[in-house]
Amino acid sequence: MVKEKKNTLISHGIAAQNRKARYDYTILETVEAGVILRGPEVKSLRLGRATITEAWAGERDGELYLHNAYIPEYQGGVLSRFEPRGIRKLLLHKKEIVKLLSAVSRSGHTLVPLDIHFNERGVAKVTLGLGQGRNKADKRHAIADRDWQRDKARLMRERG
Repeated sequence: MVKEKKNTLISHGIAAQNRKARYDYTILETVEAGVILRGPEVKSLRLGRATITEAWAGERDGELYLHNAYIPEYQGGVLSRFEPRGIRKLLLHKKEIVKLLSAVSRSGHTLVPLDIHFNERGVAKVTLGLGQGRNKADKRHAIADRDWQRDKARLMRERG
């Protein structure tokens, strides 16, 4: 018996997640930013059809933008067209932007979108992580730590 995936709307919760980012980067700090979207983009996000595995945040004219995030066109009969991989403006306070951009330019960090979610009011937000790239040895060490934590929890459960 196979369950079919329904086109259910996400009223609040995660619409898209970049699980690979926490593997490829050491996340030092996270920031929640608003994102400017059009109506059909929001509808498509609410269906959970977005992909942000290849997305990144960058600066243009002193403001932050989300690049290469894939939000497919909404197929609900809406005439408004938009670019699925278009550049979308991120909304942050000026002090936060200056702090993030100085960290990126000074120490070689990068801004990685971790997820797109809807808050309790139904507003779309992007969680940005200030990340430092990992090399192959760091990735193996992270996997070993995660496996040990899992095994440790399993042992503690068995002992009561």
